[in-house]
Amino acid sequence: MHLRHILLHVFCTGAAAVLGPIAHAQEREAPPVREVQEIPLPGVQGRLDHFTIDAKRKRVIFSGLGNNSVQVVDVFAGRMIHQIDGLAEPQGTLYLAEWDKLFVANSANGHVDVYDGAKYTLLDHIDFGEGSDPDNLRYDASAKKIYLGYGDGAIAAIDPVTSKRLPTEYKFEGHPEGFQLETKGPRIFVNVADANNIQVINRSNGKMVAWPLPNGHSANFPMVLDEPNRRVFIGTRKPSRLTVLDMDSGKIVATLPTAGDTDDMFFDADRKRIYVAGGEGYLSVVQQVDADHYTDMGKFPTALGTRTGAWYVKRDRLYLAAPPSGILGARLLVFEAQTE
Repeated sequence: MHLRHILLHVFCTGAAAVLGPIAHAQEREAPPVREVQEIPLPGVQGRLDHFTIDAKRKRVIFSGLGNNSVQVVDVFAGRMIHQIDGLAEPQGTLYLAEWDKLFVANSANGHVDVYDGAKYTLLDHIDFGEGSDPDNLRYDASAKKIYLGYGDGAIAAIDPVTSKRLPTEYKFEGHPEGFQLETKGPRIFVNVADANNIQVINRSNGKMVAWPLPNGHSANFPMVLDEPNRRVFIGTRKPSRLTVLDMDSGKIVATLPTAGDTDDMFFDADRKRIYVAGGEGYLSVVQQVDADHYTDMGKFPTALGTRTGAWYVKRDRLYLAAPPSGILGARLLVFEAQTE
């Protein structure tokens, strides 16, 4: 072997020994999410709103508020298979497999419409009054009640069997945005953006308490819970932040920057990650190190106006609704969560 080759061999071997661990780390380093699919939503216009999942039929269902319709997408086939037309600015959607019914809250006429879950034929509607702005829907499986946020400050209850309004109602100041029900306790946690607080309702005794937002924070819209770690995650638009609160005391545990103009967030319990969808065209990913510590994993491109979606646990996929923009039509952006 010539001297030049010997020296080159020695240099490369030494460099590999020094740089090997770094190079290896770079090879292993992968973004926490990657886009794997786009599903066209032909003919759908305007703003897209909240999602629900029919897991048995492998469908995601969501509101086309600007289209006055509800879209049904077969995620296995990767295409839109049905559209329910003639709604009035639909917002919240809720599919209940137990009764094979789909509930849709219409903000413009104050109706919650009830559909057959297989054929999507209209079964009934519940009238909350014109101007009542019905919004998010949540289900209490243990009590067999649907909860609806509506009006200038109310959470109402619906019987999913009879599709009738129940006398249970909680009133407070300000329209309820994102809210969540504790599954191993009696409380409802409500984002009240108009009042810059979180309303905590005990559905056993009706007692309520308000938790303030961090100083200077406002426009709190999305919310998810991490019950095993006793944490509440909320997203604010002013400024664009994820705030973590202790579920029992309301104490602020952490706050991190996120994508702007958020309306939905999701908790990946297996990976301990929070995904925050921002209408500015990015998805923020935050890693939960433990209950008290969180790491910003970065912002990843989506599309302008993409701020609602669904975390489909069984498929390990995140489905985000991208409204039409320029020459691009409305579509679902499908992201796969990745683990190093």
